[in-house]
Amino acid sequence: MTETQSLPPELASVADFLRQTLPFNVLPEGEVERIVHHMEIGYFRNGHVFNEKTREQGLRILRSGAVEIRSQDGELLDRLAEGESFALSGLLQQEPGVRAVLIEDSLIYFLPQEDYQQLRSHYRNFDRFFHGQRSRRLFRATRSMVSPDSMLVPITSLMATDLVTTTTQTPVCELAGLMSNRRVSSALVLDGERLVGIVTDRDLRTRVLAARLPPETPVADIMTPDPQHLTEKATIFDATLLMTRHGMHHLPVVRDEKAVGILTTSDLISARQDDPVYIVQRLTRQESVSAMKGVLRDIPQFLLRWNDAGVPADQVSHILTAISDAVTNRLIDIAVRDLGPAPVPYAWLCFGSQARAEQLLNADQDNGLIISNEATDEDMKWFEALAHRVSDGLNDCGYVYCPGNVMATNPFWRRRLSGWYEAVDHWVSSFNPNSVMEISIAFDLRTVNGEDELTHQVQSHMLERVQANSIFQAALAENVLEATPPIGIFRRLVVERNGDHKDTLNIKKRGLLPIIEITRLNALAAGIDRINTLERLQELARSKRMTRYDSRNLQDALRFLMQVRLQIQADQIREGEPLSNHCNPQKLPKLAREQMRDAFQLVDSAQKSVRLTYRQGMR
Repeated sequence: MTETQSLPPELASVADFLRQTLPFNVLPEGEVERIVHHMEIGYFRNGHVFNEKTREQGLRILRSGAVEIRSQDGELLDRLAEGESFALSGLLQQEPGVRAVLIEDSLIYFLPQEDYQQLRSHYRNFDRFFHGQRSRRLFRATRSMVSPDSMLVPITSLMATDLVTTTTQTPVCELAGLMSNRRVSSALVLDGERLVGIVTDRDLRTRVLAARLPPETPVADIMTPDPQHLTEKATIFDATLLMTRHGMHHLPVVRDEKAVGILTTSDLISARQDDPVYIVQRLTRQESVSAMKGVLRDIPQFLLRWNDAGVPADQVSHILTAISDAVTNRLIDIAVRDLGPAPVPYAWLCFGSQARAEQLLNADQDNGLIISNEATDEDMKWFEALAHRVSDGLNDCGYVYCPGNVMATNPFWRRRLSGWYEAVDHWVSSFNPNSVMEISIAFDLRTVNGEDELTHQVQSHMLERVQANSIFQAALAENVLEATPPIGIFRRLVVERNGDHKDTLNIKKRGLLPIIEITRLNALAAGIDRINTLERLQELARSKRMTRYDSRNLQDALRFLMQVRLQIQADQIREGEPLSNHCNPQKLPKLAREQMRDAFQLVDSAQKSVRLTYRQGMR
């Protein structure tokens, strides 16, 4: 008797539904059957509202019906249908005042908060699905970008052909070692060239380890015999349908009963090549810089599609940042494979727009290394080699060397933890006007790879020192005030009068950077450890270090200018022009020009506020 059959009929139907629903389908065997005992089933009428006053917190899964997620101001953020889910607590963290409104009579499965959070803490893939409610809207926006014809592509375009094979009499310990060395999750069992079975990671866990079988057990005793398979003439649609129906994660491909390939759920995911999550996954599987460059080659066209599909600029920047993070992590993995494991704990840092998750195309690299104080001088040579390998790889992948040499290859940005403390103390106490601008980049830092605790210690030290030094805050404020928004008398937009950029204005330098720097200054002075600019503004409002009105205004200005910058890059890609941040306001629609004036006016007001707030420390 299966576990589903042992459930009461009403729970068995719930379990069957969940096993076909993201992300419950990634849970290990038996976990769905366990959690259905904790779930509640409710029927709600069209117009029912879930909001911050709703007593029960947790995850709600739509069995039938539809719901709209709306902001406090009534803006439509998302629309969900059967099989999709939402967690009100997570939505409220991202968007205070958000509410879920049923637009049809709906049957809803409810998983209480404690059980929901327990699943997230225990299962990484389950947690990833819910990490950041922005990703939900991103998935929906990118879903429409996939051509239906892509499902008719032959599976030979996706399947792996470098197969791990074995015989029925091979000991399972030998097979497990082979699978581990080849970094695969399945092996095909052959009789001569004929496919007779398959063994997966799950089989090794459930049929060998859990059953406490001896390592010498032959493969024949634990394999899945005569597995479901397709011929090489089948399409991606055929594979998706078969694997979904049978809950399979590995599908052999045969020609005349001879195994010629293997298809995994990860391969099907990769078929959706312009979905950002799948781009990242493809990057993590590449074995060389040249292979990674092949994946990255089409990113400009993907940006064009995302923009044309209406994906918000802040989400596009999150996508591109996730991609650059994946590139960095894979380069580190490849370097460690060649250099050997790190001799001591470390944190590979990114600075600037990558740290803030605000990247668009044409970004250079800004990175550094925090190394444990245990490191010897010999250990430091290992990190120097790592820095050069990763930095050179980033440059080859299109993330060019930083013109200001803010890179881990520079010993100034590659230090032991104690050295970082000394650097911060020196910056804050012995600065000069020229160094303030250069140093400010270090206050936007994030761990890409390694021990996040090292980064946390440096960041905490930074916040402590900056909070206690009003003179340094004033120096940062003066730097913030140097780039003024391009607004003249009578609210006219001021553009370049000659040169290569005649009749344009630099939207990044004159609009985006002032907002970023104003927000960073206020966050540092308030001891706020958020890095993303929108999150800093939201936290400044929550902590009452900035009025909600001012915070909202700067958020709106930032989002608008980011959107214009994204549109500029999309137009440049479409026309085959070099990427830049220069915008000709006369080429914008009249309404957009008015909105740009409003955005720059808000920046001007925020700069005046900075002058008033920090003027006591100014010269």
